[in-house]
Amino acid sequence: MNILFIGTTEIIVIVLVVLLLFGGKKIPELMHGVGKGVKSFKDGMNGLDESSRPDGSNGSSESSRPDGSNGSSKKKEEKREAKKEN
Repeated sequence: MNILFIGTTEIIVIVLVVLLLFGGKKIPELMHGVGKGVKSFKDGMNGLDESSRPDGSNGSSESSRPDGSNGSSKKKEEKREAKKEN
């Protein structure tokens, strides 16, 4: 395994140092925060892509579903329910 000229021994040493610095209980919390940050970044990039069109449209029609709804209100409800469960 040779990622950017880092060998297995170096990776093991780095992992051990991180474990010593943060402890076993803090690492899952740190990873959770990193995951939230990455998700937020991706959501921001998707929002930026949709809103960066020259004509101001987000690239989708008013109603992209056969029933006339665009599905965004259902997604918002699902997100709110998921937050309540946590």
